[in-house]
Amino acid sequence: MTNKLEVTLTKSVIGSKPTQRKTIEALGLRKLNQTVEHQSNDAIRGMITKVSHLVTVKEI
Repeated sequence: MTNKLEVTLTKSVIGSKPTQRKTIEALGLRKLNQTVEHQSNDAIRGMITKVSHLVTVKEI
C-alpha cells in the first residue's frame, strides 16, 4: 500500500448530489483539474470511492 495519493478533479460537480459536492470539498478540491495530495488511509479511500466518477487518483 502506498503512502500518498494524488487526487485530481476531472469532472464538474454541477448536477451532482449535495453529498458528493461536500465530499469533493472535504477532499480540498475546488476547481476543475485541481490536484491535491492526501495520505493513504481508509477514510480518504472511502471518500474517493464515493466520488470516483468525478476524480482521478494516482498513487505516489
